[in-house]
Amino acid sequence: MNEKLYKTMEHAGVTGIVTGIVLAVIGAASSVLLIVYGAKLLKEKKNVLI
Repeated sequence: MNEKLYKTMEHAGVTGIVTGIVLAVIGAASSVLLIVYGAKLLKEKKNVLI
């Protein structure tokens, strides 16, 4: 009975770690994209006539 509980806890822990790593990678990738496109917008700001 205790072994089943420990296996369930182990799977929950592994799932939490994997989810955290995936979210960190997605967050880093989206941050890089936002910085790159923000820099492009700032560079082209001088060409806008308002």
